[in-house]
Amino acid sequence: MGPGRALGVGLLLGVVVGAASVLHSLRYFHVAVSEPSPGVPEFVTVGYVDGNPFVRYDSETGRMEPQAGWMAASVDHQYWDSETQTEKGHQQMDRVNLETLRGRYNQSGRAHVLQHMAGCDLLEDGSTRGYYQIAYDGRDFIAFDLDTMTFTAADAAAEITKRKWEEDGTVAERRKHYLENTCIEWLRRYVSYGRAELERKEPPTVRVSGKEADGILTLSCRAYGFYPRLITISWLKDGEVRDQETERGSTAPNSDGTYYTWASIEARPEEKDKYRCCVEHAGLPEPGVFAWEPKSDLLAIVLGGVVAVLAVAAIVAGVIFWKYKSEIKNFGYKIASSSDKGSDSGAAGITA
Repeated sequence: MGPGRALGVGLLLGVVVGAASVLHSLRYFHVAVSEPSPGVPEFVTVGYVDGNPFVRYDSETGRMEPQAGWMAASVDHQYWDSETQTEKGHQQMDRVNLETLRGRYNQSGRAHVLQHMAGCDLLEDGSTRGYYQIAYDGRDFIAFDLDTMTFTAADAAAEITKRKWEEDGTVAERRKHYLENTCIEWLRRYVSYGRAELERKEPPTVRVSGKEADGILTLSCRAYGFYPRLITISWLKDGEVRDQETERGSTAPNSDGTYYTWASIEARPEEKDKYRCCVEHAGLPEPGVFAWEPKSDLLAIVLGGVVAVLAVAAIVAGVIFWKYKSEIKNFGYKIASSSDKGSDSGAAGITA
């Protein structure tokens, strides 16, 4: 039985990013809409392992399908048939849930969205974490706290669900069993299927840049093309970490399955040599330390010299051409019109 089976009603609005001790993670995101349209299915489920999509279901295809080659090669038709039936059940359940919530909020027939997220983390020390959250129309609705075995309701409408689940008495136990057992069991299995892909290590390419404006130097440290997702970028001043002064970007996926992120800090121009960017990643044998190296005046001089040489060459070429044209005219020949086309018409005119 696949991990999606344990889900009931209702997706977290974003992927939960764990601390540095996260070894592997599994997430299922479910989105249901009350008014589907072309390109917007009534119901969609996407599963992620370590932030990488590996399965997907939507109401238009009506099938759970692989999103990663290692997944397609690792399970049989029975798995896909079983998971498909599970998602069809979730789709029907969320259709009812949307109607229920529209009634609770006294809403009209405009489009509404119900989102669920369920998942777990396997940490480096062998411990685990679990998550289960629901959102409605882009706002928090209810969440399950695995540590306290309690539900947190975001508003009065969610309090109704909270009371019903607490009165039932078994909902929290079923959530706990799924997050601590079923989810972790399948996470380990999926990692074993895709280990070559999921546990590869691609080190980041790091670039440090600087831009000065209004007496402030903004230093930016960008890391590209790394895998796995977890990375730490810190700005140091005189060897001390300056986290409070650092602005960080989110870690975003690239089309090739690697990741990109950045961190920047503001400094006084005269103190630029005191700053270093420190990057820690599983693909690096040790933390990398990088400094901003502004373009030197020598480079500007060299570039200026090249431009000057090219300019002189253009003038000389113009003089030679003028003399050549004059000589041809003296012999009674005319330069062919530039609008005439020869046997090779591959080079079109600039204005064509």
